[in-house]
Amino acid sequence: MNKNQYPSSGIRQSESSIQNPASRIQHPASSIQNPASRIQDPASKNYRPLIIPVFLPHAGCPHQCVFCNQVSITGSRHDAIDPDQIRSHIHQFLQYKSKRRKPVQISFYGGNFLGLNPGDITRLLDLTAEFIRQGQAESIRFSTRPDTITPETLSIVASYPVETVELGVQSMDDHVLTQTERGHNAEDTVRAVEQLKAQQFKIGLQIMVGLPGDNKDRALFSAEKIAALQPDFVRIYPTVVVRNSKLARWYQDGRYTPLSLAKAVTLTKNIYLLFKKHNLPVIRMGLQAAEELEDDSTVLAGPYHPAFGHLVYSELFFDDAREAIENLKTLADTITIAVNPRSISKMRGLNNVNIDKLKRQYDFKSVEVVPDPNLLADELMVR
Repeated sequence: MNKNQYPSSGIRQSESSIQNPASRIQHPASSIQNPASRIQDPASKNYRPLIIPVFLPHAGCPHQCVFCNQVSITGSRHDAIDPDQIRSHIHQFLQYKSKRRKPVQISFYGGNFLGLNPGDITRLLDLTAEFIRQGQAESIRFSTRPDTITPETLSIVASYPVETVELGVQSMDDHVLTQTERGHNAEDTVRAVEQLKAQQFKIGLQIMVGLPGDNKDRALFSAEKIAALQPDFVRIYPTVVVRNSKLARWYQDGRYTPLSLAKAVTLTKNIYLLFKKHNLPVIRMGLQAAEELEDDSTVLAGPYHPAFGHLVYSELFFDDAREAIENLKTLADTITIAVNPRSISKMRGLNNVNIDKLKRQYDFKSVEVVPDPNLLADELMVR
């Protein structure tokens, strides 16, 4: 009997001390514990905040990056800030809050928050702070560009209950940033993180795979640089070709070729493993599924999938199942893989792809996946 696990929260050695293949990043044998000063892994039952998203597409952006068209992605357009509309939106989300108390964060996404003019920043913060004073929310969160983190902009938000700041890093390779027309460099990200840490904000960093000028080595280089900055959490996004973006024109002209879905999943998996090696929680892999993204006229090409993160986890489970099978002393023509009940679909893969691959590779007549509540969500046992 062999036990193995994909390292979403660490890796526990099995009775047979299964070693990761050379192609996999090695992980410590002990379970990873986040320091008390770090944000808790969202997989934890104790940290599942209700995040109320307020989208401000392109708001505060100095220009449009080659891959970006937030209006197409979100289906909304930013004009003037409408306080009544935002309040109504927040009230609507608060109705979804479960009876069991969870922390609530009001979050500004889709634009460059600290790139807004100071008056708009304070109006938005004043508006959201009302909900916190009333006990309906606990904190504020926003996304912004690394080059907007300055002593001046941070002084604007200093008196407000802002807990979390996410930076759209995208890459730590200056060649890729130039090709993508981001308008900032990797050193801007380093300085931004240093300033945010000095003021004890929780920090999220976002990385993209498949950008113009990027490749596997550059992406892994970026991931290592991001890990060295020790943020509280990270997100990994694949680059897709969105209509009305400059990347769409490049794709149509043959100047840009997006990653295939399979390559994007594997590269994301490798970056995920690298982050877990450094004890960094990965809170999202893949774009948030949205009706607009399901429209073929919105995403023209690229590795968009509504269950992208599920595909990554399924590949991790497949790798670990194969590793455990290789460590069996004898192979029968049938096999049983036990996983936590919540992980059955990840082990099976979409449309049972993992089951089919294991049957073909090892000539199994039957591969059964069974629930075992005694296993952790990231463990499996083969027998």
